[in-house]
Amino acid sequence: MPRIGFPYDGGMSYARYVLAHLQKDLRLEWRGRDSIGGMLFFALLVVVVFAMAFDPTAYPTIARQISGGLLWVGLLFAAMTALNQSWAREQRNQVLDALRLAPAPASALFLGKALANFAFVTGVEIVLAPVFAVFYNLHPLGQAWLLLIILPLGTWSLVINGTFFAALGLRSRNRELLLPLVLCPIAMPALLAMIQATTDVLTGEFSPSLWIKVLFAYAVVFTTACILLFDAILHAD
Repeated sequence: MPRIGFPYDGGMSYARYVLAHLQKDLRLEWRGRDSIGGMLFFALLVVVVFAMAFDPTAYPTIARQISGGLLWVGLLFAAMTALNQSWAREQRNQVLDALRLAPAPASALFLGKALANFAFVTGVEIVLAPVFAVFYNLHPLGQAWLLLIILPLGTWSLVINGTFFAALGLRSRNRELLLPLVLCPIAMPALLAMIQATTDVLTGEFSPSLWIKVLFAYAVVFTTACILLFDAILHAD
C-alpha cells in the first residue's frame, strides 16, 4: 500500500490532499487492474449481446434511438463493479481506520476517490465508444461535439453518487447488493438526462441543450451534497 505523506504541521493544501489520494488509487489500479478489467469486460459483453439480439444495419433508425440507453445502462452497471472495489481496498490492513486519523479533510479522501473512479470509467468509455459505433453502425446526425460535454457530465453524475453510496454501505454485509438498490433510484434523473441527450445527438431530431442543463444542475447539486455529508459517513460508528 503506498504511503500518503500527510504533514502534521497543516501545511499541505487541500488540492494536494486530493491529489495524494488520487495518485494512490491510480497506482493501486495500475498494479492490479482489477476495476478496469471487470468494467471493460461487462461493458463489452452488453454491447455484443444486444448487437446479436437485432441487426443494427437493417434498422439504423432504431439503432440510433436505443443506443443511448444501451450505452449508459451498460456503463452504469459496469461502473458498480469498480465502485465497490474502490472502498474494499481501503478496508484491508485497517487502511480506512488510518485515514480517519490522518490530519486530512474527509472530503479530500472522497474527492480523490471519486476522481479516480471517474478516470477508470472514462478509460472504459474511450475503449468502448469506437467499438459501440462499429457494432451499431452509428453516425451521429446531430452535433457530435456535444458528446464531449454529455459523456463527462454523465460519467461524473454516476461516479460521484456511486462513490458516496459505496462508502455508505461499507459496514453492510450485502454492500454489493445495497449499492445498485440505492444508486439506481437516486441516479434516475441523471440517467434519463444522459440517455435523452445522447439520443438527441445521435438522431439529430431535437436539441439536447435542455438535458445538458439538467445534467449539469444534477452534477453540481449532488457533488456539493456528497462533499458536505461525507465527513459524517467516514466517522460514523
